[in-house]
Amino acid sequence: MNKSFISKRVQQNSGSQVLKKELGLFDSTMIVIGSMIGSGIFIVSADIVRTVGSAGWLLVVWLITGVVTIVAALSYGELAGMMPRAGGQYVYLKEAYGPLAGFLYGWTLFIVIQTGTIAAVSVAFAKFTSILIPFFGDDKVFFALGPLKITTQRILAILSILFLSFLNMRGIKTGKIVQDIFTVSKVGALLCLIVFGIFIGKNADSQAINFSNFWNASWSHIKDGMVVSKESLSGLMLLPAIGVAMVGSLFSSDAWNNVTFTGAEIKNPHKTLPLSLALGTIIVTVLYLLANVSYIFVLPVTGNPDAHDIWGRGIQFASQDRVATAAVTQALGERWAIVLAFLIMISTFGCNNGLILAGARVYYAMAKDGLFFKSAGNLNRWAVPAVALLMQGLWASLLCISGSYSDLLDYVIFAVLIFYILTVFAVFVLRYKKPDAKRPYRAIGYPVLPVIYILIAMGICIDLLVFKPKYTWPGLMIVLAGLPVFFMREKLFYKNKN
Repeated sequence: MNKSFISKRVQQNSGSQVLKKELGLFDSTMIVIGSMIGSGIFIVSADIVRTVGSAGWLLVVWLITGVVTIVAALSYGELAGMMPRAGGQYVYLKEAYGPLAGFLYGWTLFIVIQTGTIAAVSVAFAKFTSILIPFFGDDKVFFALGPLKITTQRILAILSILFLSFLNMRGIKTGKIVQDIFTVSKVGALLCLIVFGIFIGKNADSQAINFSNFWNASWSHIKDGMVVSKESLSGLMLLPAIGVAMVGSLFSSDAWNNVTFTGAEIKNPHKTLPLSLALGTIIVTVLYLLANVSYIFVLPVTGNPDAHDIWGRGIQFASQDRVATAAVTQALGERWAIVLAFLIMISTFGCNNGLILAGARVYYAMAKDGLFFKSAGNLNRWAVPAVALLMQGLWASLLCISGSYSDLLDYVIFAVLIFYILTVFAVFVLRYKKPDAKRPYRAIGYPVLPVIYILIAMGICIDLLVFKPKYTWPGLMIVLAGLPVFFMREKLFYKNKN
């Protein structure tokens, strides 16, 4: 059997397809916004307040996170305009530093960053579904073996992953329609929450308490759900507290880079990609800040974990950290908590659609470069990487069953920041290596803003190394575990290459 015949057969099996340019500016911006807004904004403010202790510093943490995210997005815009290809950030790292850097990013993305986030968001979807339908509680156990546990809640989470993966196998047009509908819905829901909190449900007593202690920072150290110590913060001690507090807000603001993964499917990508990155991150930053303003208008920031009512627990110790639910219940009554649960279901479902749609494009690009399983580089008859979508969905489903996704996400935040730093620095590297390359968009504020981002992100990394070492070293180990895989890639991924 000659090589030309084999080549023809491969082309036939992949449908002789190419990725289709179906995404306009609105669609791309919806991917940015939809991938960012999941369940985090409704939850993580509780942990932030336990770390910084006041309304003023709560807003500062979200503001810094937003500014840092926007600056990074503006820097990515230059790279996206230069190289609007499938794979996005993977491509930028590979072009700047070589195949190893690109592979380690793609490896970490598949093992935990993308799949772990998909698993976590799908479980959040199932948890909020259980408020409406108790049958999907995590206490409904079908099978358990050590850390592996199959419950009705996790089955629903897995079914949501597989359903969205299937939808996205039907073509980029189907995926974008789902994304547009659910993102518009979730933005509308978040705007309703903001309006209710600031204008309708605002509480004079809450505002008086929060604004009288607006800058009184403190760090409550928690162990087994109990406050073991509380220290006042001032001066330089505020910096490590802010850095630690930003872990939650950074995760809630993450995944904005996913739109770069779809670069080959965007119309007029040289302009659309940078603009969608800027618009999406700015819109989400404003929404997140206003959502937190609504929280502090309704509930006291500080509280007591032993209190039996919503007011007494405050934002700091909201039940199961469900700050948004507590605020809505306090302002409008318990029946409205059911409405909010439904809106968060919409938010998490739409978020996962964006993550699933975008992530598969990275494994597709890696496969084309010989850095992932060859079949992931094939397109189906709807011109989408169906095998890559399936692989991603199955691995995310296994993480749901294992229950390890939340620990893995905690571990990998350090690695995520390292990859962001390397990608922003790639703007400098590629201006040196490829000075004549076409750059339809140049990073705003270069070189000052990219340098500021790098310094802030490095500061957060150092902060986490000192104050949260259990979240840093395991993350590095996950990344470094990709090294032997990279050097064995031909045997692992392309056994039948010749």
